[in-house]
Amino acid sequence: MKSHHHRLMFMFLVIFAQKIELLTAKAFTGTYGINYGRIADNIPSPDEVATLLRAAKIKNVRIYDADHSVLEAFSGTGLQLVVGLPNGLVKEMSANASHAMTWVKENVQAFLPKTSICGIAVGNEILGGSDYELWEALLGAVKNIYNALDKLGLAGVVQITTSHSQAVFANSYPPSSCIFKENVAQFMKPLLEFFSQIGSPFCLNAYPFLAYMSDPENIDINYALFQKTKGIYDMKTDLHYDNMLDAQIDATYAALEDAGFKKMEVIVTETGWASLGDSNEAAATVNNARTYNYNLRKRLAKKKGTPLRPKMVLKAYIFAIFNENLKPGPTSERNFGLFKPDGSISYDIGFHGLSSAESSLLSLKAVQSQGLSKSYILILTISAAALVLFLKQ
Repeated sequence: MKSHHHRLMFMFLVIFAQKIELLTAKAFTGTYGINYGRIADNIPSPDEVATLLRAAKIKNVRIYDADHSVLEAFSGTGLQLVVGLPNGLVKEMSANASHAMTWVKENVQAFLPKTSICGIAVGNEILGGSDYELWEALLGAVKNIYNALDKLGLAGVVQITTSHSQAVFANSYPPSSCIFKENVAQFMKPLLEFFSQIGSPFCLNAYPFLAYMSDPENIDINYALFQKTKGIYDMKTDLHYDNMLDAQIDATYAALEDAGFKKMEVIVTETGWASLGDSNEAAATVNNARTYNYNLRKRLAKKKGTPLRPKMVLKAYIFAIFNENLKPGPTSERNFGLFKPDGSISYDIGFHGLSSAESSLLSLKAVQSQGLSKSYILILTISAAALVLFLKQ
């Protein structure tokens, strides 16, 4: 009888192992991601951050560089990582293709496939910014990084993008009237042409928080916070908007269509709400930050599109994991984190802090340190449970 049980258990484990091995990585799992900024001297280690994110079931992560300690900590975790080529390297990569190849080899290829690097963000908010030499260098850097990936056989694995702020638009109200600024368009259109050829999305950093703060007398804060509101009506498209984020995204779609890129997808690469601010940043409160991020999480969980693009499911990376105490600028800049520096939650939107995350993954990390794969950890766990059941019989 016992040998029969053992044969059944063995067959079950073989089938289970085969199912596990069939799982494949995706560039963006689901609709929810997060930005991992590290301009701070008091935040948890990359290993602890990987534990925190896995416990929170957040798989999509963006960093603003390609720090090797982070890439090593994320190895074998299944977290889908977009690394950043900082603005300070864009001119160099644009001017020198061999430097771009070296950067890709050292910061991407060397860590694949154990670390799931699914994207490279070339610069951040360059177009519309103050450095016009960077505007001119951006497309060259994008092409050189892409060509390096292509020569290494990684172009189908790692996606190239760059993120834009609202500064690239001439106007965005109503959404249908949005176009790119004239001086931006001459650089934007060739970039979009290349992205269209290689299948890259348009990446938008969208902050209803900043839009509301710029005009609190004329913008209903409930509209910015996904709360009940009369919203706005766009006469040209005959569409109603009950929240500002959807309107900002559809304004982007309108600008893309005007530029000739109607089919390009928009992904939100940054959005969030500050929980603390200076005296002139009255909207930066814990309550507003909790409301925005909780409602945004619900909005993304619906896996639906926007009024203008209802079939284009919205995907967004939240800004950010932690408050970053060394960031310059107003107080709000240092208080966008969903988590405090010690790993506890800043406010409750359904995630758990680091201490509970660590305890839930402690045994998993202990086994992983012995060099076993996640598949076999799962199999061993099920084996142990099965043995207990058999021994009781």
